[in-house]
Amino acid sequence: MILKKLFKLFTTFAKIGGITFGGGIAMLPILEKELIEKNKWLEENELLDYYAIGQCTPGIIAVNTATFVGYKQKGIIGGIVATLGMIFFPIIIISIIAFFISNLLQFEIVLHALNGVRVVVAAIICNAVVSLAKKSIKNTLTAIIAIVVFLLSFFISLSPVLLVILSAFAGQFVVKGGEKL
Repeated sequence: MILKKLFKLFTTFAKIGGITFGGGIAMLPILEKELIEKNKWLEENELLDYYAIGQCTPGIIAVNTATFVGYKQKGIIGGIVATLGMIFFPIIIISIIAFFISNLLQFEIVLHALNGVRVVVAAIICNAVVSLAKKSIKNTLTAIIAIVVFLLSFFISLSPVLLVILSAFAGQFVVKGGEKL
């Protein structure tokens, strides 16, 4: 039974890692579908929490999230298996691309294809941002935090880690009507 669950963790994250382009936030909709809707491994708030923690910890967000989910499902071995699943196809694909990259970038068709991929990734990221904002901005104070963080990151280019820490502090200590955010 444990091997079956570990295999499911590996294959689920291998699929996510193999079909997601754009990394981090671009894979949030796929993570929601696979982890919440299909496998029922997480609640929506858990995924958002893992994703937020993955954002402010060292490493790649998707890998960090996979590690957290795997750990929740099957402890340390689950975290390792989920992480290996997440990086399995990207390592293969990147290795192949690295081998051929100098030759491939000489072809105009490849450059146009990459431009098309960039547009799709931008659209997926916008969709994920809007979806995440709808789920996270629950009142005026959280809207103010979101706007301030956006302005600080856009105009001042503060470190995302610092912004997450400041937002966590604001969320913990800003009180409205006796209730925390």
